[in-house]
Amino acid sequence: MRDIPGDDLAVALSEVARSLQTEPDERHTLDAITTTAVDTVPGSRYAGLMVVEHHRDVDTRAATDEVVRQIDQAQYDTGQGPCLQAIYDDRMVKVADMAGEDRWPVFAARAAELGVRSMLSFQLYVEDDTLGALNLYSCEPGAFGDEAEHVGRLFAAHAAVALSGAKQQEQCGHTIEVRDLIGQAKGILMERYSADADQAFRLLIQVSQRTGTKLIDVVRHLTATRELRPDRRPPGTC
Repeated sequence: MRDIPGDDLAVALSEVARSLQTEPDERHTLDAITTTAVDTVPGSRYAGLMVVEHHRDVDTRAATDEVVRQIDQAQYDTGQGPCLQAIYDDRMVKVADMAGEDRWPVFAARAAELGVRSMLSFQLYVEDDTLGALNLYSCEPGAFGDEAEHVGRLFAAHAAVALSGAKQQEQCGHTIEVRDLIGQAKGILMERYSADADQAFRLLIQVSQRTGTKLIDVVRHLTATRELRPDRRPPGTC
């Protein structure tokens, strides 16, 4: 984990966002999110990603250490824990010390046995779609303070956008044609709204989510007609 001065946080997170957007597929995006999270969020020793599959099943799709998978398995076995709570109930869940944790006593005891003392979990979501949870782990009690919560929330927001885009591109088949079309669509939006590549890609995802239209269909419509779906410009653009 590296310390990020407050004045440099926005720049650092922008670099993170750009880096995540360049990953070639969902697998690489997941690995990049967890690795970068450990480097970015203060107090983090390990990181993992639980991903919601088919709107109901949850699976650990990326982990920086095997202990993450063991702890996640303890949550699946007991049906309790901070990661599951972040996915189903709360946007952020923190455990200050497993030794005194009484919300999930069975899980907390198992986590402590595995050497993890504190955790921080963030729900990953775009619009009304919950994608999963970004989970951070430390071997020290009280490892995650206010700064970790603040940086973690911002990082999770960028990670959710990157993951959503990667999942949708995965569904598109990762063909050269699709990548070229997405590049053309981003170029159109960048010129039209004086946006950067990240903002243009987020706008495409927003339109896809809000209209229930596949990302590739939004992109094809835009490149063919120079118009977004729906006919009006989505809120939040300039």
